[in-house]
Amino acid sequence: MELGLIGLGKMGGNMRERIRRAGHNVIGYDRNPDVADVHSLTELVDALPSPRVVWVMVPAGAATQSTVDELGKLLSPGDLVIDGGNSRWTDDERHAKELGEKGIGFVDCGVSGGVWGLANGYALMYGGTDEDVAKAQPFFDALKPDGEYGAVHAGKVGAGHFAKMVHNGIEYAMMQAYAEGWELLEAVHSVTDVREVFRSWKAGTVIRSWLLDLAVDALEKDEHLDDLRGYAEDSGEGRWTVEAAVDNAVPLPAITASLFARFSSRQTDSPQMKMIAALRNEFGGHAVTAAE
Repeated sequence: MELGLIGLGKMGGNMRERIRRAGHNVIGYDRNPDVADVHSLTELVDALPSPRVVWVMVPAGAATQSTVDELGKLLSPGDLVIDGGNSRWTDDERHAKELGEKGIGFVDCGVSGGVWGLANGYALMYGGTDEDVAKAQPFFDALKPDGEYGAVHAGKVGAGHFAKMVHNGIEYAMMQAYAEGWELLEAVHSVTDVREVFRSWKAGTVIRSWLLDLAVDALEKDEHLDDLRGYAEDSGEGRWTVEAAVDNAVPLPAITASLFARFSSRQTDSPQMKMIAALRNEFGGHAVTAAE
């Protein structure tokens, strides 16, 4: 099988290698000429036999939109575009409609695995028609982890990215729980080896997970995380998960709180806490701390 792959960053580059190891030919394009096999989308499309399959791994939003727009002009009826980035599911529906009017198929694919995917495989969640998914299946099989699990045809176009979005929302809440537990353990004097407490949880406990393994790895490098600033970005998926919950009247208190906790990390002096401190002082005479 032949695949065109657009976007050869940390994930895209490793995905190209994993697919090649499975015996498929991958022609990669990236704006960085040092990693690209071809140097334009036109050259990429011309190098692929028909019907073509092109996998897009570029940032969500404008970059994906412009790539899909250009592919819509270059590809032919019967070809297929796979969006493996972190696009919003509503964008998938629009892209499928735009390409479908030209006879070009579209599949959205949520990809999880990060820098470990080359060795361990990538968890895949994809949406699209049975016919379009069948065209992409050899590449899904090459990328997924070994064994029975790790890939799912989640439903219609948009379902793959919606499933990946919810996955990332759950990830937010899990990371927040580990972080809160770690901070509490660090705060008490009776626990003298927080890192080893975390390590002990890796076996025989109900909270063991890959995230816990990664937390232990981080503490191994920097036992009290002294070298890090308490700041964490949020990706689009966390916000979209909360927005989808509102739209569907589904309560997500843990995921929502974990998203808001990241917002608080960006404040060196919380305006909200100023009001809380002022109110506590007014009604209870509680002490306040003067601004520096």
